[in-house]
Amino acid sequence: MTNRTAFTASDIVAEIWTHLDLPPSALSSLSLPGTTKKPVVRSSFKIGLLAQSTVALSALSAAVAHSICARSDSDLEENTKGEDEDKEVEGMDTPRTTVPLRHAILEFQCEKLYTLSGAPPVESWGPIGGLYPTADGYVRIHDNFPHHRLGALALLGLEETCRDRDAVAERTRRWKSVDLERVAVEQKGLAIYALRSYQEWDALPQAKAVRDFPVSLRRVGTSSSGSGCNRRRMNVSGPKCLSGLRVLEFSRVIAAPVAGKTLAAHGADVLWVTCPRLPDIPGLDREFARGKKSVCLDLDVHEDEEKVLRLARDADVVIQGYRPGSLAARGLDVESLGKMTPGIIVANLSAFGPEGEWKDRRGFDSLVQTASGMNVSEAEHYGRGEAAKALPCQALDHGAGFLLAAGVCAAVYHREKDRREGRRVDAYVVDVSLAGMMKYLKSLGQYGERSGFDGDDLMVLGASGERSEEEEAFFETKQTAFGEMTFLKHSASVEGLEPDWDIMPMPLGSSEAAWPGL
Repeated sequence: MTNRTAFTASDIVAEIWTHLDLPPSALSSLSLPGTTKKPVVRSSFKIGLLAQSTVALSALSAAVAHSICARSDSDLEENTKGEDEDKEVEGMDTPRTTVPLRHAILEFQCEKLYTLSGAPPVESWGPIGGLYPTADGYVRIHDNFPHHRLGALALLGLEETCRDRDAVAERTRRWKSVDLERVAVEQKGLAIYALRSYQEWDALPQAKAVRDFPVSLRRVGTSSSGSGCNRRRMNVSGPKCLSGLRVLEFSRVIAAPVAGKTLAAHGADVLWVTCPRLPDIPGLDREFARGKKSVCLDLDVHEDEEKVLRLARDADVVIQGYRPGSLAARGLDVESLGKMTPGIIVANLSAFGPEGEWKDRRGFDSLVQTASGMNVSEAEHYGRGEAAKALPCQALDHGAGFLLAAGVCAAVYHREKDRREGRRVDAYVVDVSLAGMMKYLKSLGQYGERSGFDGDDLMVLGASGERSEEEEAFFETKQTAFGEMTFLKHSASVEGLEPDWDIMPMPLGSSEAAWPGL
């Protein structure tokens, strides 16, 4: 694992920017006020650096995507030498992009900070979720969705109406932690993982299979045909960086929804497709529905499956945050999408990455923290004798979501560049995983002993829940289908192309399964 313990937020941005092969000159357009290497969140992990840098990557890449698409073909004439083309691209004017540290950190807990009709968010955790003792350690049960909770209760031999955490603990003590994880995940399709130390995680083959970079971008089906992909292009005269970009999002919970919400803030038309068999999660869905139209379609119903394929044919981007492979059998694999709509961008969010024994496993932020050693290490640094301590926010989810959005924007940039160079590409594939995000955060190092827990916590909003004048400026209030909502503004600003959300949260499935203008 690469050692990045001396990195600043700017270093993180520059490294991942280079990895995505984006123009180095654009980095001079980025401002990161308030950046510091000191602890700003009560954690041994450098969450402040992660928040500011990942938000910055998403915003600056959106600005660069807009810049290359806004330049006319006459400004970027095709050259016989690739290096000349690169010089033309380097000469683009990238709008000034700013991401303040304090605001970015707050955005990493946005789902906790909004109010709806004056009330705080509804609790999203289920009644039996959390850490439980086993015969030789601990496991964490994730139960946001009812079918995961009911499956866990059935596996433990408890009634589906059980809400007694002591009864659950009595049953988990009958298992060894890894055995319970294996049966739950591999045989029952549930969300239960064993608590591991870093040493135990590092000994697993999957730890070695997780990539050193949390985001990757690759081309599929590339040919130099002499005529680039003739796709409909973004509306560069629109008010935001990604105006007119069509994004089809299949996701729930946090990470992939963060990506869709971020692209929507930059002007993308986002159709959020959910399954009618999965329930509304009010505490999360109200926050991450912002900027999106909501469509409920059941891929087990032939008519709905046909609607999804029609939407995909006219999409620029398909985001999927479900278990890897779950949509491939429906004709939504990369190869099929690339043949159906050449030049499409396919953005995948997974728990453990596209390689290794665990690549097809489902998982969530809290479970990756548990399985990978983060919770044990956080508890050791905290020094209060706890077996495990969770991070103060869903940092893996949020970081991965912003990097997925950055990967999409990088793909838009490269697609336009390929078009100008006469290169045909069937599909651009972006991969981000929670485990990859964990590995990157780990590589930034941890604050020594308890020092990460002793400083000011920028995630605390004033005393007694009241916001300061500075904090009030981060929020705005708009009307939604559920009542008046006060929520955190996006923490990035792009000069002349300011991000915000035009669409407010609405009930799941309340929109037409159609793209605007079609």
